[in-house]
Amino acid sequence: MSPRVRTAWLRTLGLLILVLAAATAVGLLLGHPWPVITLTALGILAWHYWRLRKLLDRLTSRRRAKAPTGSGVWNELDRLLHRGQSEMRGRKRRLIEMLRAYRAVAAALPDAVVVVDRNTQRILWFNESGGPLLGLQYPRDVGASLVERLQPLPLAHWLAAGRNAEPLEIASPLDPSATLSLRLIPYSENLWLLVARDVSRLLALEQMRRDFVANVSHELRTPLTVVHGYLDMMDGDEHPEWKPMLKEMQTQSQRMAQLVEDLLTLSRLESQDALPGAETVAMAPMLHALGREANALSQGRHQVSIEDEAAVDLWGSTRELHSAFSNLVSNAIRYTPAGGTIRIRLCRLPGGGAALEVQDSGYGIPATHLPRLTERFYRVSTSRSRESGGTGLGLAIVKHVLNLHQARLEVRSEVGRGSMFACHFTADRVRTRENGGPMLEKHA
Repeated sequence: MSPRVRTAWLRTLGLLILVLAAATAVGLLLGHPWPVITLTALGILAWHYWRLRKLLDRLTSRRRAKAPTGSGVWNELDRLLHRGQSEMRGRKRRLIEMLRAYRAVAAALPDAVVVVDRNTQRILWFNESGGPLLGLQYPRDVGASLVERLQPLPLAHWLAAGRNAEPLEIASPLDPSATLSLRLIPYSENLWLLVARDVSRLLALEQMRRDFVANVSHELRTPLTVVHGYLDMMDGDEHPEWKPMLKEMQTQSQRMAQLVEDLLTLSRLESQDALPGAETVAMAPMLHALGREANALSQGRHQVSIEDEAAVDLWGSTRELHSAFSNLVSNAIRYTPAGGTIRIRLCRLPGGGAALEVQDSGYGIPATHLPRLTERFYRVSTSRSRESGGTGLGLAIVKHVLNLHQARLEVRSEVGRGSMFACHFTADRVRTRENGGPMLEKHA
């Protein structure tokens, strides 16, 4: 109890004793002390009830009362109540100001922001950009079903994924020529945040970049072929001093030609939204081919093993999958010192999927580089990549091929102990192999 409250309490108690003492004295003078004391006590009780009624009236009233004066218990209680109400009004005012600021920020965003109830999938709030981007109108669409208001967008299955919903790129319901990128962000147990962004300009710029790369790569093909042809025709026997220069020129022209081919392949993959044609990819011949390529590239410097534990085939494009797997195998050969091991393994995954793993005992990759490995031209070690003849596009090609097959690339690596690249395929991409069982091959 604070000193001020204790003082008010003692003062009220002293006043009560003083009033009862005065009533007793008056009663004795009149010769009827008990009736006088009783009437005085009833008056005191009535006064306290009257103050209690005033307190309840203040608690239930929304009027702003003046600061109380006085020094009794009831005055101190009024003072504490007034202070609490003032502090609550201050907090409410600050919260309202913050809410207005947040709404102003949300309204100023160029992206459409929609608050959606998770259980009913109804619109609770949206900012001003929800009108020009999604066609929402206030207050008509507040409380309406999101799926119904954004028809003909196919959002029912996408919303059903909830927290696992991937960003969705889809044509705008207002302008079919515009493309929107939709993201679903659960920020509480019962509320979702739908963010819609117009990515038409970004997609147009990306398409321009792809066309530019494809056109430049295509135009470089012919002059590189001519240069490479003339270099093959030049004889260094007549001028022995030219041999080192001619060899270096041939090596660099071949590297440039490979770079152009990889750029063309990457441009072709990026321009595809789905596989042009799918078929059953026989994995037994594929693994044999990968083993032959690994041995040809290794030239006996590594121990190559092939393990077909799954004995299944895949559904997809033989050409594209061979390109992706071949890139992983060639990378393993290039970045593994002589005497190392290369392991190519096809295995089953929980849930019915399958994975092709390429494991090496090479240099390994620092953990800081792993998230950026599939970026085009990204190199962990520039000098080592140039010595090995890599173009920096192999893993980018692998990523796009796997995306077309709804697969993913998993990378595990430890510096000094090697790396493991695994292509994970879902169960719907796995096919039962009619002939053949598990296979194990080893090549020195």
